[in-house]
Amino acid sequence: MIEATASILFDGVAYAMVLFIISVGLSVTMGLMKVVNLAHGAFAMAGGYVLVTATTVVGVPFFAGLAAAFAVVAAASVVLERLVYARLYEAPELDQVTACIGLIMMATAGAILLYGPTPQTVALPAGLTGRLDIGFRQVPTYRATIIVFGIALFLALWFGIERTRLGARIRAAVDNRHMATSLGLDVGGLFTLVFAIGSGLSALGGGLAIEIVGLGPNFATQYLVLFLIVVAVGGLGSVRGTFVAALLLGVCDTAGKYLFPQGGSFFIYVLTVALLMWRPAGLLGRAR
Repeated sequence: MIEATASILFDGVAYAMVLFIISVGLSVTMGLMKVVNLAHGAFAMAGGYVLVTATTVVGVPFFAGLAAAFAVVAAASVVLERLVYARLYEAPELDQVTACIGLIMMATAGAILLYGPTPQTVALPAGLTGRLDIGFRQVPTYRATIIVFGIALFLALWFGIERTRLGARIRAAVDNRHMATSLGLDVGGLFTLVFAIGSGLSALGGGLAIEIVGLGPNFATQYLVLFLIVVAVGGLGSVRGTFVAALLLGVCDTAGKYLFPQGGSFFIYVLTVALLMWRPAGLLGRAR
């Protein structure tokens, strides 16, 4: 029982860090821009494919491939934000959803055209393979690395948003966009910057997720509900809320699949409903 509990907690936290890395950008962009960006998973999928291309075709090292995934997807998202999303800021929710579904279909079709329907894999560097001795047990090195990276990223994002001038501007725009504009803040520039960073983080998470959940052309739709659940439970625009929600849902989902595999994702949905009935605005979100 102790061994099983330790395995569930470790694998659940590693899974949670992947959910956090992908979902935090969606939380902040939805909280800032008020756009129902259902295509966020497509950016994660694109990051995974950029990593695969960079490491297998170009031959760059794994970590350089992750950096390329972040940079390429972030740059592409700036173009999309200016050409597509900027036109949706004041549009009705139905128009936003329809446009994002169209982007998902285009991304899925593009992935099949370029890479085929076969799931992709990526070769890990020698330092991330095998198992790591942490004193009382051995754990997979790759998953331990993801946990450490996810926690470090959370701390960096929290500090950046809560303790810097740029973070203060972002929070001001999230709280009251029109007031921030009237005070002279370049809200449009903030939108583009935050969207690029959020999309880049999603791409980074998509690359890191290949060894945990896989990568295929249906990635954007297969895991979309999970990303939205993390954002809803954590609270729009809350980095801490997204982190806490990812931990709760990641561990719960892993425990359910370990102990009751026939139940699938049933338990994560039950937990989501219970949490949202208790806190409709999310664990650390604010009612609007």
